[in-house]
Amino acid sequence: MSYPPPLYDGDGEVSARVRPNDATPDVVYPNGNRVHYLARGESTGGLFGLYRWEFSEAVSGPGPHFHQRIAESFYILGGEIEIHNGEGWSPYRSGDFIHVPPGGLHGFRNASGATASMLLHFSPGAPREPYFEGLGRLAAGEQWTPEEYEAFMVEHDNFWVPE
Repeated sequence: MSYPPPLYDGDGEVSARVRPNDATPDVVYPNGNRVHYLARGESTGGLFGLYRWEFSEAVSGPGPHFHQRIAESFYILGGEIEIHNGEGWSPYRSGDFIHVPPGGLHGFRNASGATASMLLHFSPGAPREPYFEGLGRLAAGEQWTPEEYEAFMVEHDNFWVPE
C-alpha cells in the first residue's frame, strides 16, 4: 500500500480547528448521554468523522447492525463499554480500540450502570450528525411510522440484524 495522491498542493496554511474539552455537547439525549461533534465529515473534506460519546449511568446503546458505506471504529476513553463483534458482546475499557469495516456486524452499549466514554470514528466522513439528532428526537418522544423509521435507517446506512 502506498500514500494516496496529494489532497493539497499549496505551501501550507493556517487551518487547524480546536474544540476545547469543556465545549457544550452538540446532542444531549433524554437519558443523559451526550455527543460531541469533534470533526464533522464536511469539515474533513469527507475523509472521516470523529465524535465523543459520553454515556450516562443509564443502560443504553444500539444492538447489532452493520453499515454498507462506512467503516466505524471505537476508542474507549473511560469506563466499560460492551461491543458486539458479530458473535456476541464483550467488555472493553480505557485504551481499547475496535475497528469494524463496512459490512461488519457490531453494536455498542453501556450496561455497567456507571458513566463511560469513547471516540467514534467513521470513514469516509458521512453526515452522521442528522442521524444522532434524529435519534434524539425519537428518544424525546417524536412519533415515526415504521416506514419512516426504516427510511431514516436506510438513509443513514444502518441495517439492523437480530441478536
